[in-house]
Amino acid sequence: MEVSIRQSCRDLRKNSTPAEKKFWQYVRHRQFKGYKFNRQHPIIFEIDNIKRYFVADFYCHELELVVEIDGGIHETQKDYDELRTKIIETLGIKVYRFSNEEVLDDIDSVLVKLDGIIDKFL
Repeated sequence: MEVSIRQSCRDLRKNSTPAEKKFWQYVRHRQFKGYKFNRQHPIIFEIDNIKRYFVADFYCHELELVVEIDGGIHETQKDYDELRTKIIETLGIKVYRFSNEEVLDDIDSVLVKLDGIIDKFL
């Protein structure tokens, strides 16, 4: 399972969307408030004694925070996204979503929102 998780994450990093690439430019190397973000990071959990995982677009371990950058496909899978969010939140990890358009059209606003989100739980 470890190899498939690792390979899955690598493949997703190689095929990042333009919005993910843009967001990454602003949070990589602790550029955003000194926090370390990882991209395409596995969130491992267990259901019915079976290990499973989701790959988060961005994860900050220090804040226990997942940031998802959602494209058009997410309009058709809202129920799945809600379930995924609930499962991740049961692990004590907060999940916040931004649309591709928000990131591509107004990254400054996204970063201000993210700053406010972080301030809420510090």
